[in-house]
Amino acid sequence: MTGIDDLLRRVSAKAGATTEHLPPPVTAQEVAHAERSLGFRLPPVLTRLYREVANGGFGPDYQFLPLLGEGRTAVNDYHRERDGSGPGGDTHWPAEVLPVLDWGCGMYAAVDCRGSEETVLLFEPNGIDGGWHRAWYVDSESLIDWLETWIAETGWYEEDVEEDGDMRPWDPAQRRLAEGR
Repeated sequence: MTGIDDLLRRVSAKAGATTEHLPPPVTAQEVAHAERSLGFRLPPVLTRLYREVANGGFGPDYQFLPLLGEGRTAVNDYHRERDGSGPGGDTHWPAEVLPVLDWGCGMYAAVDCRGSEETVLLFEPNGIDGGWHRAWYVDSESLIDWLETWIAETGWYEEDVEEDGDMRPWDPAQRRLAEGR
């Protein structure tokens, strides 16, 4: 068993223990359909989460968005955010950054699908000043680490966790947003 296999087993166990009804995982065909719609490939760990754990409905607080399906999905939210623009027509959502969890109040957890580490980003648009790149923060250097934090219940979103300072800005944000559409 690999480290990823073990992690997915633990994620699946926690998801089953903390969620009353998990939707079934997506199929390989559904992943391929999502990738065609998005115009980019989903990274390996994210793909395995949707293929082996469930089509959303698990994770911290508001839980993972379904990849595909009825209503709000990661694919639909990606297209909506990419089609939207900020004041002055500025793009506020970079290409190949998939929203996976809606924290509420306009905030998202999103995975950078371009990077090999599957960096988890926090989009926090409330009160930004000086450009949309200032709304992007690194929540975790990798999806693996982010999932480990959720399993251990040590994320910033947990009530009993003391915050150890501000998240650092996502340095590539300005460049990635400038790439436009």
